[in-house]
Amino acid sequence: MINFIIIVLKVIFLLGFLIFIHEGGHFLVAKLCKVKVNEFAIGFGPTIWRKQGKETKYALRLIPLGGFVNLEGEEERVESKNSFSEASIPKRMAIILAGGIVNIVFGLLVYFVLMASIGNNTSLIINKTIPEYAAEQNGIIAGDEIIKINNKKINVKSDIDKILSKSNGEELKITIKRNNKEQEIKLTPTKQEQKSTGIYLKAGDEEETTKIVTVEKGSSSEKQGLKSNDKIQKINGIDVKTREDIINIINSNTEEKYEKLIFTVQRGNEQLEIEIIPDTIYSYHIGVQFKAANNNITSNLHYALFSTRDFILTITDNLKMLFTGNVGLDQMMGPVGISEAVANTSGIEDFIYLLALISLSLGVTNLIPFPALDGGKFALLILEAIRGKKLKQETEINLQLLGFALLIVLALYVTYNDILRIF
Repeated sequence: MINFIIIVLKVIFLLGFLIFIHEGGHFLVAKLCKVKVNEFAIGFGPTIWRKQGKETKYALRLIPLGGFVNLEGEEERVESKNSFSEASIPKRMAIILAGGIVNIVFGLLVYFVLMASIGNNTSLIINKTIPEYAAEQNGIIAGDEIIKINNKKINVKSDIDKILSKSNGEELKITIKRNNKEQEIKLTPTKQEQKSTGIYLKAGDEEETTKIVTVEKGSSSEKQGLKSNDKIQKINGIDVKTREDIINIINSNTEEKYEKLIFTVQRGNEQLEIEIIPDTIYSYHIGVQFKAANNNITSNLHYALFSTRDFILTITDNLKMLFTGNVGLDQMMGPVGISEAVANTSGIEDFIYLLALISLSLGVTNLIPFPALDGGKFALLILEAIRGKKLKQETEINLQLLGFALLIVLALYVTYNDILRIF
């Protein structure tokens, strides 16, 4: 019971705090722009606390899954000097963008501080080479420091990983520093073959570990009919009870098992047999192990900066994949999924990381140019600036209502998938 209460408090704090700073951004910029704020509320539903200020009513509502700032003249145009509708376009743009920007800045700042505090970074100085890999075969030795690849400066190990993942096995020109002198070494990365089904499994307690969370777009599993939330019972007639059982069978070195895998899955009330021929994927390696980086303030700040850069790129890449269809809507996460993720955090570092991730995701998503989101409102302001006049109020309201209705449908769909993944 105590554990459940702690989880509930963690979820309420995380969602409530991120909503608070988002709406707080709108609120503060509105005040700076001399726009009247009628109400500043956190949550939806019945009011459990309220306070009337000089100009603004502050309220806390029962359901901590949202919030709002009610600006004078935002929903219905009002001819008043303190009205949102009468403010200049730059001021209205600033007010609308403030919430998302606050979430983005907060998320990045928290992530940067977390990474700088943790340390435990990897340097670019080679500790040892791996036998029979490209580095050893081409004269790279322990103590060498990788500073460039194909004339591109290398700042952190993730830069090397990205280049290798895109190399397609082509020859690389690696610039190393040895005895304070730069030296160029050309090598062809070592190619490794792996088998992949394209399924991602649920990690959790014993009885839930055989459930498929997502199926990669274009993978053999998707093509042959495996779906999210299928629960795997057998592979090639072998009972599987845990996530590890499944991974061990798929990663088996026996060629015969690679030819095909017959999955027996439970889908609702049906038991299905689906034959999968795993995809062959390739990875490329230079074959080195790096030394740990110095654990001091300067070093930790350096690595935290580039880790934060990678954090931003990961979020933007995920959004690109969503809009290009490489990631399905069934892989999105709503409040229920977020609550489960919060519940599964172990320790303060996990919780802070999730706080940063959700804050950044919330900020970026909110700025997408879609009606009812802040990004949609911003797009209408750009249109107004180009046209030199406002849209008809009725047209603007209808666009917002349409966008809101679509968001409600999406929220219900995402929540449904969240519940399926959990149960």
